[in-house]
Amino acid sequence: MSAFFQETVLSVHHWNDTLFSFTTTRNPTLRFKTGQFVMIGLEVNGRPLMRAYSVVSAHYEDHLEFYSIKVPDGPLTSRLQHLQVGDTLLVSKKPTGSLILDNLKPGKNLYLLSTGTGLAPFMSVVRDPEFYDAFEKIVLTHGVRWKSELGYFEHITDELPDHEHFGELVKNQLIYYPTVTREEFATQGRLTDLLESGKLCDDIGLPQLNPETDRVMICGSPSMLKDLVEILEKRGFVEGTSHAPGDYVIERAFVEK
Repeated sequence: MSAFFQETVLSVHHWNDTLFSFTTTRNPTLRFKTGQFVMIGLEVNGRPLMRAYSVVSAHYEDHLEFYSIKVPDGPLTSRLQHLQVGDTLLVSKKPTGSLILDNLKPGKNLYLLSTGTGLAPFMSVVRDPEFYDAFEKIVLTHGVRWKSELGYFEHITDELPDHEHFGELVKNQLIYYPTVTREEFATQGRLTDLLESGKLCDDIGLPQLNPETDRVMICGSPSMLKDLVEILEKRGFVEGTSHAPGDYVIERAFVEK
C-alpha cells in the first residue's frame, strides 16, 4: 500500500438516497492543484479497490472531501456508501487531472459546466481566490434530474457569499446556474440544450459563448461531455492540454461508480 495514504473518515453526509459526501484527514505531504482528482478506495480481500474522485475541498484546507453517487452493485460505491466516522480510506499520493488553470488560456469569463457529481472539482474551484483573480465572472452550472440532487445548493447560495476571506469575490463574480430536468424548478432543461439554444447565457445576462473571451471547464456524464464538446467546437473553441493551453478542458477520467 506504499502508493497510498491511509486516511481516517471524519464525517459522512447523505444528501438523498443516491448521493453522499464525506471528509477525511489529509496527509500533510499531499499537495494538489485546484480541480485535480485522486484515486480513492478501500482494501478488499487484501487488495486496493480504487476509483478516480475529484477533490471537493480547497487545496489549502487540512482535510479532504469527496462527493459520490450510490450504486447498489457498484464495485466500490456499494461499499463507500456505508462509510462511518473512524473508518480508513486509501488515497493515492499522486493527484492529476485536466481541470486546472494552467490548461486554459487567459479569458474574461469562466464557465464551469457540470452534471451530477461532476460538480465536485468545481466546488474546489469556486473556493480558490486565484480563479477569481483570473476571470471577471465565474459561471457555475449544475444539471441534475431532481431537486434533491442539487448537492451543495445551500452551501453555494448561503455560505460561500458570507465566507470571511473570499465572500465578496463570490458576491461580485460568481454566477450559480442550477437546472433540473424531471420536476418543476426555476430553471428546467438539459444543460446542453440550454447552452446550445443560448438560453443559459440569456438567463445570466452574458453574451453568447465566444472563444475570444470565454473559457470552459467540463465535468459530468460521458454523454454530456460528448454533446458539450460538439457545441463548443462548432463555435471555434479549442481544447487545452498540459502541452498547450486552450479555450476549454474536460475531465475524461470522471467516473460515477
